[in-house]
Formats: sequence, structure tokens, C-alpha cells
Amino acid sequence: MPPKADINKAGWEQSEFPILCETCLGDNAFVRMSKQEYARSCGACARPFTVFRWNPGAGMRFKTTVVCQTCAKIKNVCQTCLLDLEYGLPTQVRDTALALKIQAPSSDINREYYAQNMEGKLDGNKSLLDSGRAQSAGKEMLKQLARTDPYYKRNRPKICSFFVKGECTRGNECPYRHEKPADNELSMQNMQDRYYGRNDPVARKLLSGHAEAQGLKPPEDESITSLFLSSLPADASEQSVRTRAAQTLAGAAPAQIRSVVHVAKSRCAFVNFVDRPAAERAAEAWAAGLDFGGVRVSVKWGRSRAKAGAGGAPPGSASGSGAGLGTANMPAAATAA
Repeated sequence: MPPKADINKAGWEQSEFPILCETCLGDNAFVRMSKQEYARSCGACARPFTVFRWNPGAGMRFKTTVVCQTCAKIKNVCQTCLLDLEYGLPTQVRDTALALKIQAPSSDINREYYAQNMEGKLDGNKSLLDSGRAQSAGKEMLKQLARTDPYYKRNRPKICSFFVKGECTRGNECPYRHEKPADNELSMQNMQDRYYGRNDPVARKLLSGHAEAQGLKPPEDESITSLFLSSLPADASEQSVRTRAAQTLAGAAPAQIRSVVHVAKSRCAFVNFVDRPAAERAAEAWAAGLDFGGVRVSVKWGRSRAKAGAGGAPPGSASGSGAGLGTANMPAAATAA
């Protein structure tokens, strides 16, 4: 019985050509591919799909597709490396910058059902991502981090496990690389984390590096969990600041914002988070600024109250206004407010 005639196989995917980025496709204009229908299950939705395999160039390793085209279109990613097709970045970086929240289930029970429903909403090669309403600060951040040229070094053969153990006898004829593997978190990448944009070590490195470059390096004092927003619109309020902050933090629950103190006279606000990781994620998302009511709001880390007092902030200034926060965190620019 043909697969499509079987009701249990109706959701299986058939395709003629994969969705790939320029790096994975390789620099060879005459690449040859092998195609095998229903060769493996998708790494995201677990449905069988058409698998493609090819060699991107001389001295490179063979590459294969790991997710189906439906899942690739939902996230707008390459079927092989799972990086964003437009910017060449991990999905966690893109979703953080654009505040995209795609509620794709990751449990075995729901993900296949979700993929089958989304397949009917896809039109050709069109993706479901809509970044037109994303804040301009996030788009600027992606332009700064985007990889515009192909990175063919990513297609190199993998490291020879026998060489690492000192047992490889093939010498120069070995098709794998004879190098010592790097012992860091970047070597602990996971396909599920890369696709769903969660706990991706590569994304964390990119986001933290960009935040530091923009002057938002996390302070050494681990008790500081607040961010200071300045140059707010004149019509801003405490509720509007809280709402906008929650909207621009992809994957963060509104409950992670513990409190917001708005100082209308100074047009600034203090955003306090429940813990340090939540504050660091917010600083990474707002590294290029925060668009609020047509105004680009600047963001800075807070500082401890002891340091704020040592800086000579007079009573009744922004430091005094934040006394009702119930926290030891004060903004670094409190005296300027």
C-alpha cells in the first residue's frame, strides 16, 4: 500500500529538494545528492521524512538533513545545521532579539500533532515567522551579529575518536581530523536545544558577548538583579513599562519581573527581576536598547545601595525614590536621574 494511502502514514513527508543554508550546501555548484524517502524520523516532530545526503566539497564530511521541511519552515531554519536562514544565527539569538514566541510543543505526545496541523498553514516555502512588528533595536542587534558570508569551516570532518585515545593507525589516510577536542560548553551542543532555542551554549556566548560590547557586562555583585531604564516617553506608566518589558522578553514568564518602579518626574524606571539569570537574559535582549512608544530607551545595570550611597546621591534623588523597592539594587545612573 502506498504511504499516502495508509491513514497512519498520511502525515509522512515527501520532498524533492531540501531547505538548506549556503554553508551546508557547500561551494560546489554541481553538488550531487542522494535521496531516500522516509529514511529516518524528524529530530523535532518524530515524523518520517525524506532524507538527503551529500558532500559539500573536497575534504569535507558528508552532511544530511535532520529535521523535516515542515519543522524547518516553522522556525525558518536550515534542515541540517538548524541555524536561521536569514541571519545565520541560532534560533535562541534570533528569538531573543525579535521577541518571537513560537509555542511549538516539545513533548512526544503533542509535537507530531502540532506539526501536522501547521503543515496545512504553510504555503510553499513561506515561513510562519513574522518579524515585521519586531522592535528596530532587535533588528539592529541581529544585523551586528549576523554572519553574511558562508562559513565552510563548519563542514570539516569530525575529530577522530581513535586519535584522541592515541590508537589511530591510519595516519594521513584517516578521513577524520587529528586534533584534540576543545573541552568547553560549546562542545556540548544538543539538537533539541538548538531547534527550540533553549540553553544553547553558542547562543549564550553570542548574546553575552554582544551585551558586554554594548556596556552591559553583568556586575560582579551577584545580588544585583535590577535594570535601569532612562529616557522613557512622557506618557509612560508603571503598568506600561511592565507590559512592554514582558512583551520583549521571549521565553520569559511575566512573573520573572518582580517589581517595576516608575519615576515620572525623571522619566526613568527600575525593573527588578526575581533572580540574577532573569536579569542577565533581559540585559542581553535589551543590549541594543528598548523601543518604547517610538522612543529608544537606554538600559543600564543597577548597582548595590552601598555603592549608590558612596557615589554621593543626595536624599530625594532617584536613589531615594527607589527606597520602596525592598531590594538592595540601585541603578548605576541613579545620580544622573
